[in-house]
Amino acid sequence: MVPSAAFLSLQSPPLRFSKSPTACMAAPPACLGFKNLMETYAVSVQRAEGRALNVPLLAPFMIATARVDSVENVAVRVELRNGCVGWGESPILPGVTAEDQAAALAAVAEACRALLESPGKTLAIVLAEIGGMLPGHSFASVRAGIEMALIDAVANSIGVPLWRLFGGFSNAITTDITIPIVSPTEAAELASKYRVRGFKTLKLKVGKNLSADIEVLKAIRTVHPDCLFILDANEGYSSEEAIQVLQKLHEMEVTPILFEQPVHRDDWRGLGRVSRVARTKYGVSVAADESCRSLDDVKKIVKEDLAHVVNIKLAKMGVLGALEIIDLARESGLDLMIGGMVETRLAMGFAGHLAAGLGCFKFIDLDTPLLLAEDPVLGGYEVSGPVYKFTNTRGHGGFLHWDNIC
Repeated sequence: MVPSAAFLSLQSPPLRFSKSPTACMAAPPACLGFKNLMETYAVSVQRAEGRALNVPLLAPFMIATARVDSVENVAVRVELRNGCVGWGESPILPGVTAEDQAAALAAVAEACRALLESPGKTLAIVLAEIGGMLPGHSFASVRAGIEMALIDAVANSIGVPLWRLFGGFSNAITTDITIPIVSPTEAAELASKYRVRGFKTLKLKVGKNLSADIEVLKAIRTVHPDCLFILDANEGYSSEEAIQVLQKLHEMEVTPILFEQPVHRDDWRGLGRVSRVARTKYGVSVAADESCRSLDDVKKIVKEDLAHVVNIKLAKMGVLGALEIIDLARESGLDLMIGGMVETRLAMGFAGHLAAGLGCFKFIDLDTPLLLAEDPVLGGYEVSGPVYKFTNTRGHGGFLHWDNIC
């Protein structure tokens, strides 16, 4: 099933076409919206391939449950028979994503072979077949990368930017930026730097040591007193510790705008308890991230009133799966957050276009390309501090020099 609310039929005004190695010569038809496109566009793939995408970080990225020293993802390139190319990315974060890079590369190769054997089928059928090959959470990140590349290729083929295809609400978003688990001194240095660059919302990784977390919060508040806080424990606290953090912050007269995944993803009782106390006593919303990996998870969250926000990450659920969850969340009155793993501007660009086009996300956390030591992506969105602007480039507009990442 294709969810209805997330896919809007629209007519696009004339678009500007930027020069790019993936530009197509045929004049594009008017955009029919993603739902109609799924049902009417016949896909014919002539090349499809995945390669390792390794990028160093500016500094190690520490969260409560993992340490990341470099990006070791998988880039996906899909070329249609009309010459139009699409790009996707499968982020790899063992413990959060189910696959490592080697397994992801093997799964991408199998999916790419299937794409070559599906000429003339509609986009909806092809994506459904990919979903059948890579079901559930086990290979959600791989599924997302393939879906991104195929949808991007089709959007390039009809000459439409993704933000228009997904609804056209806006062509820009404003993201927070993340401070990983570091010392109070390092946290203050980062917060000061981000303040100068215009970031008003800081997402602070917590959950390894309650006392240290409080000291880091104090240090950040000293140098960036007006910032908004998102706390992200990445499953690191017990429910008692999470509530204790909120109490200590209350004593400091600090109220975070969001408390993300305070407890282990399977601790549903703890998640519900923290959510009730956070909202009723401190006026703080709680988000389910690791606890939100499927449509069934969101149904449980809604039914049992376990959280106020769900974090949509394409790598957890794929593109189509994410859109189903977005529909359910909106119908159920849950607020929405969009985030990512540690990704380049390929995956962040796609997610950003989705968020801008739909316009339904209260919290936007698409900052990880800003934490990389290198940017391998050419084209794509424009960055000005926390603001990402999406031009009328076809698709998401980002691409790689393919031979450079062999």
